[in-house]
Amino acid sequence: MEKKRTYFPPTTTQQRYLLFKTWEESGNVTQACAKAGVCRQTFYTWKPRFEEAGYAGLDEAQSHAPKNPNRIDKRVAEQVIRLRSEQPDWGKHRIADELSKRNSWVAVVSPNTVRRILQDAGLWSSADRPAKKNS
Repeated sequence: MEKKRTYFPPTTTQQRYLLFKTWEESGNVTQACAKAGVCRQTFYTWKPRFEEAGYAGLDEAQSHAPKNPNRIDKRVAEQVIRLRSEQPDWGKHRIADELSKRNSWVAVVSPNTVRRILQDAGLWSSADRPAKKNS
């Protein structure tokens, strides 16, 4: 039977203070973690911040949000803009296909990413969309 890991929810500021106060008094990480109700990984995660800033470093947790989600390489964005400038009739699918064709048919960007790059560059508008036939 596999050993199940115990889930520890995010710590509170009071838990972190108690953790490091107990650790300073006893010098025992295991005892401090047990008293504060946190796992050892929590101690080692917060220890560098405690050593750098003391108890003030324990006040706020760092954000888990990605810092630069879904960023496209500038060279790819430049290629998309250049292709659109050279071929203004091409849409997002054609530009994405041309880039993948130049990369041995390995997808470089999705059509919607092409659209987003062109929108950011001011080269895309909803008027660029062709009218639907027999609607």
